[in-house]
Amino acid sequence: MALFSGLPASKKHVLLFMAMLNFGSTVAMQGWTMLYNNFVVNCAGLSPAESGLVQGLREIPGLLGVTLIFFLFFMKEHKLAALSVMAAGLGTMLTGMFPSFVPIIFTSMLMSFGFHYFEAMNNSLAIQHFDLRQTPIVMGRLRGLVAGGSLMISIFMFLFSDRLSFVWLFFVPGAVGLLLGFFGLVHPLMGSNAPRQRKRILPQKRYWLFYILNFLMGGRRIVFSVFAVFLMVEQFGFSVRSVSLLFMFNYTVNWLFNPMVGKIINRLGERRLMTIEYISAFVIFMGYALTKSEYLIVLLYVFDSLTFNFSIAVRTFFQKIAFPEDAAPNMAIAQTINHIPAVTIPAIGGWMWLSWGYQSVFFFGAGITVMSLLLAQLVDREIRMKSTQRGEAA
Repeated sequence: MALFSGLPASKKHVLLFMAMLNFGSTVAMQGWTMLYNNFVVNCAGLSPAESGLVQGLREIPGLLGVTLIFFLFFMKEHKLAALSVMAAGLGTMLTGMFPSFVPIIFTSMLMSFGFHYFEAMNNSLAIQHFDLRQTPIVMGRLRGLVAGGSLMISIFMFLFSDRLSFVWLFFVPGAVGLLLGFFGLVHPLMGSNAPRQRKRILPQKRYWLFYILNFLMGGRRIVFSVFAVFLMVEQFGFSVRSVSLLFMFNYTVNWLFNPMVGKIINRLGERRLMTIEYISAFVIFMGYALTKSEYLIVLLYVFDSLTFNFSIAVRTFFQKIAFPEDAAPNMAIAQTINHIPAVTIPAIGGWMWLSWGYQSVFFFGAGITVMSLLLAQLVDREIRMKSTQRGEAA
């Protein structure tokens, strides 16, 4: 299979483990996301304030990503990753069974903790188990697999949303996540020679650039994910069906393109790819702000999603400057830093939208990309400096 091509046999076992968990986590999360709004309005009868509170609480586990370090004191990371995917699947499974406010909070938080914990460990495990050339290839292939999983669950919802109750619509993707997480839990992680990880929760000065790039990446992500589709619906009148078809087309393009990202990183290097990403993102955000064409909006959205996958370069940059035993704690710290904008920007952006027009939100996003672009020019210098320090320490 293309997923495993070019890897030694021992690494294929590790990638199989990661592929199962990535697919399970994605299906559980995307299933919950696609159903949530219709479920809380048409079945649970939540008010806008209650629904907004659930969505806000759902971001808290991302902020608390650093807390997973405490579990690593008494549990191996790959086992915790599998349990996290099981939690994400279970949370999605249970959501449809309890259509009222308080239970939805608990099931959504369970799903979110599982998903966010796994995301932090997903990057950490890739960095620990694959070398500098293999890691971007593996991350790109896993991103392609994730897009394929998102496409499959989108098609499932498109075909069966009118035929099945919410109980079953939530149950199916949740069960997939739960079962794949269980298979990961009992899967022997052969070929693992990962170094023992440090258990520290405080940021390290050594990784300052990695932290800031993650913070800005979180800002760009939330402007894209919260406001781009809202723009299509409010300003351009996209229907639910149109948005669903756009998502399926976008997932298809990403499924085909994402596996190439790793090869591009190995060919161009992190600094060049980040430069391309941030220049592209600047143009895209300016396009969101200024265009009046619904066709151009669709192209911008797909291109935005494609170039965001270049953010893999931030993780591979970390791998090149980090001590191997620092992967797990710093990926957890990065998860927390990345989600600070997720809590603050939606409210700020909503106020800007109402006060100064929707264009102001995307001008703000363009400003984030300019800061990212400037900082990305320091990447090669950091790699040279930290690689030398790491060699001296060894």
